[in-house]
Amino acid sequence: MVENKCWASLYLDGMSRRFAAALQNSGVQKGDRVAIMLPNCPQYVISYYGTLRAGAIVTQVNPMLVEREIEYILNDSGAETIVVYDALYERVAAVRERTALKNVITVSLSETEPDFPATYSFTSFMQTGSETYQPVQIHPAEDIAVLQYTGGTTGRSKGAMLTHRNLVANLMQTHEFFKNEIRPGQEKYLTIIPLFHVFGMTSGMNLSILNGSMNVLLPRFQVEEVLETIKREQPTVFPGVPTMYIALTNHPKAEAYDIGSIRICNSGSAPMPVEVMKDFERKTGASIMEGYGLSEASPTTHCNPPFAANKPGSVGIGLPSTDYKIVDVATGTAEVPVGEMGELIIKGPQVMKGYWNLPEETNIALRDGWLYTGDIAHMDEEGYVYIVDRKKDMIIASGYNIYPRDVEEMLYEHPGVQEAVVVGVPDPYRGETVKAVLVPKEGAQLTTDEVTSYCRERLAAYKVPTVIEFREALPKTSVGKILRRAIKEEHRSEAK
Repeated sequence: MVENKCWASLYLDGMSRRFAAALQNSGVQKGDRVAIMLPNCPQYVISYYGTLRAGAIVTQVNPMLVEREIEYILNDSGAETIVVYDALYERVAAVRERTALKNVITVSLSETEPDFPATYSFTSFMQTGSETYQPVQIHPAEDIAVLQYTGGTTGRSKGAMLTHRNLVANLMQTHEFFKNEIRPGQEKYLTIIPLFHVFGMTSGMNLSILNGSMNVLLPRFQVEEVLETIKREQPTVFPGVPTMYIALTNHPKAEAYDIGSIRICNSGSAPMPVEVMKDFERKTGASIMEGYGLSEASPTTHCNPPFAANKPGSVGIGLPSTDYKIVDVATGTAEVPVGEMGELIIKGPQVMKGYWNLPEETNIALRDGWLYTGDIAHMDEEGYVYIVDRKKDMIIASGYNIYPRDVEEMLYEHPGVQEAVVVGVPDPYRGETVKAVLVPKEGAQLTTDEVTSYCRERLAAYKVPTVIEFREALPKTSVGKILRRAIKEEHRSEAK
């Protein structure tokens, strides 16, 4: 647990200064990338703010990634330093020689710190610094604070360049939006959403720091542990994803854990089922305000307002200083009438600088100052936005973004796979889950268990298909392009 009271604020201030000094002593300079691959823990918070103080760029690495995925992000970002959870050290060690890594700092969440070759323990690394570091001049609108990796139109993961101004602007926008609800210095946040995720970073960590609030950090979502924590700590603010609310609501003894302390809930990353929202609000007395955002916008652009109607099924209205409109999909220039569907585009101080080393992708996403989200939506006469279809073909399972191309490319590496298509299909708990439809090569004897094992060895667990189907052929266009949407529609028809 991290408490942001006076003494704890001074502790974090001193520790982040020391970490910044240690980075500088190790050769890290302004603009260098420092990868952080940690679960929610105090060392994450210290590393994050220490990196920014040193003028370096936080490079977010999901701890669930496997070796090939870690190697890609490290090489794409050019990170020379990584802070990694010691239980995951072997994954980094396996790819280290193929990257530019010079400094590996391991974090132990137990009382003993393992001694790995050619690494620092977090404690020993901190001892190389002091609370006197060399302040770095930051140009807020130009200097990058965070590389937040997301998926690309080509299937490649790409780093959204979030500047210091982007992050601070999004905090001030959110603070203004909730200024009559959040009591500075009096709230207690329960942060289970990962801090490496842009939602957790902003709405869980940075916002609680800004508001001078206590923050209870949990490294993973286990419903019994969460309920016990709620009972013991009595949090008042709970940012989460729908699967968390589903699990808590459906627990047979949820109300016995005194979950009524929670006043404010912010739901994001995936659509919130209306019935789940109503049930959770009935059991807690809290208000779930569903919002919308994306990595490219630091992330929040919309939310149901606490000062006006909360419309279930909507992601609400734009945050202060956020312009938005729905434009026709064909040209992306003509604004469509109220109620008609089109692509949601956004302009505001929270919108990213661009994609790291990807000028072409940047030009596709950012046009005339507008961020083209790729999400199909419509707007009502009061300015509330309703997302109709997810961005491109992205799958959101339990709040995690999964890009079908990533999974498909790995499946094509299997010697028995001729063709593969991956889609997201409805799941009552995860929101969506991953379905793979495969055409085996002639003579290949593929089984579900074999494909599942193959995927588990090469993908983060949340990306592994949970539904696998074998076919003789896949539906295609006249030019041979696989009709992904047809697969989804077939699954939907079969499920009826």
